[in-house]
Amino acid sequence: MMIPLKVEKRLAPSRTAGFLVPFISLLLALVFGGVILLVAGANPLTTYKAMFLGAFGSKYSLSETMVKAIPLMLCGLGVSIAFRMLFWNIGAEGQLAVGGIAAAGVALFWADGLPEALLLPTMFVASFVAGALWGLVPALLKAFIRVNEIITTLMMNYIAILWVEYLFYGPWKDPAGYGFPGTAQFPEAAWLPRLPGTRVHLGLTFGIVAAVFIWLVMGRTKWGYEIRVIGENPRAASYAGISLMRNIILVMILSGGLAGLAGMAEVSGISHRLQKGLTVGYGYTAIIVAWLGKLNPWGVLLVAILLAGLLVGGDQIQITMQLPAAVALILQGAILFFMLGGELFTRYRLRLEWMPAEQALSPPPIGGRGSEP
Repeated sequence: MMIPLKVEKRLAPSRTAGFLVPFISLLLALVFGGVILLVAGANPLTTYKAMFLGAFGSKYSLSETMVKAIPLMLCGLGVSIAFRMLFWNIGAEGQLAVGGIAAAGVALFWADGLPEALLLPTMFVASFVAGALWGLVPALLKAFIRVNEIITTLMMNYIAILWVEYLFYGPWKDPAGYGFPGTAQFPEAAWLPRLPGTRVHLGLTFGIVAAVFIWLVMGRTKWGYEIRVIGENPRAASYAGISLMRNIILVMILSGGLAGLAGMAEVSGISHRLQKGLTVGYGYTAIIVAWLGKLNPWGVLLVAILLAGLLVGGDQIQITMQLPAAVALILQGAILFFMLGGELFTRYRLRLEWMPAEQALSPPPIGGRGSEP
């Protein structure tokens, strides 16, 4: 007897697999990370415990995790809505950067001409518009001349990152900064409010409100229906009269704008100036956040917190256990690998087809099945 294994697509997603597969994938990722730790000479259980306590074990560590989660939330929500309609926005890092530039420009050069009550709202609008315009460039190239958006969004990241460095090393550099790169500190009216005793700022509210907005748009509006249809089958959407060009442009305005808000949250809520450290990879990590969150806004918020915990925990084990912080990045990559690999079992199933060996090896009859001799 031969036992051929057949992979076939499920007619409907399996609820059981959808519940079990993520947990099994996470467990396998932790086992894989444990092997890496053993090779490095560390005890996996001790290391994981130290990472968890370093990220969630105290008020301070939890607040630092939330601080890192805020830009991941905003960028993750931005790229997730673009991914829902198969527009591969890899440019959240650059959109975050120009959002930070716009917010810093308002705080540094418009503060004297604006009432204090209008300074933060103006920075909010400026950062959203800047990120949206930065995302609009690859959207227009894709919509009108079919330029691959992966290339354009990725290349524009480098332009934005170098632009940030040019500004705080050059024309915007604080002359009273003792030679350190960075702009002058923003006036206090341009600082995002924080929770007392922590560095968690109002940007957390931006992320939650954005998640609610995307959830309502995707599930309750015609525009959300059009995005879902395009994501399922662009050709069918075009035959149904749905404008691909219009939706590409609108989605990228929202996607880039949310990433731009992440830049505003960083410069206004944390550093209170434009300086080195704005572009540290949040836009790229947001791609992992979006996929692990299954492009669901609530899933994106949850995964953003978990991955932020990995980053903070990685810093802690570097301090307390003398391990490289890159261990957290290895674990992050392992989780992505196993989670995405596990998706195979939610969409497909394995089926065993038993048949006699003679039947499996014998050639089909001449003329096809059922032909007369």
